[in-house]
Amino acid sequence: MNREQLAENLALVQARMAAAAQRAGRDPSEVTLVAVSKTHPAEAIQMAYDLGVRDFGESRVEEALPKMAAVHAWLAQRLDAQPITWHLIGHLQSRKVAAAVGPFHLIHSVDRVKLARKLAQLGEARAQAQAILLEINLSGEASKFGFRPEEVGPLVDEIAARPLLIVRGLMTIAPIVEDPGQARPIFQRLRSMAAALAQRHPQLNWSQLSMGMTDDFEAAIEEGATLVRIGRAIFGERKA
Repeated sequence: MNREQLAENLALVQARMAAAAQRAGRDPSEVTLVAVSKTHPAEAIQMAYDLGVRDFGESRVEEALPKMAAVHAWLAQRLDAQPITWHLIGHLQSRKVAAAVGPFHLIHSVDRVKLARKLAQLGEARAQAQAILLEINLSGEASKFGFRPEEVGPLVDEIAARPLLIVRGLMTIAPIVEDPGQARPIFQRLRSMAAALAQRHPQLNWSQLSMGMTDDFEAAIEEGATLVRIGRAIFGERKA
């Protein structure tokens, strides 16, 4: 994709995000665009950066790390470089935890107790904090990762005792539906769940709701999303 097409796509997405926020009576600045760059080359990330994007999402650690290194080397040559934030949004295998802790500013996809414990243990061994979101499977689909809602309470008690595992909020993936409005109940449930957790565990930060992708991000914003993960509408179809 050339720069002109990317700029057009990005401007349209940003306009739609702002309009959705305004419809909900929200300040558009409350919502962060995470440009999902998985399967796209470092050059596409660089073009998006030049167009003002600062948050990028990757799904696979092994694909992301070389791209991240290339982008940081490119940024190091610039006098006007501003910080870039990397989000891990895909399923994280236990054997890749060591490589993921540190490079990613926020891991959205903490989806099981074993992973949370491994992240905490590694952070403590390295004396390195890691910010996370808890991924919740609200659709009940077997094909999706994530905690069942009833599993989260006991886990939060354990996480609260791990000072280097920093909870920032919740993440979910809505089912694929013909009408994006049909995903609204999922987003509403995640927002309600975060509010309930904030009451029970006020010492933790539940401010971030990562929900909404290319096909449903407007409904997600209207229901309280603070992070939307958008790839195809910005970068085009995934590369093989």
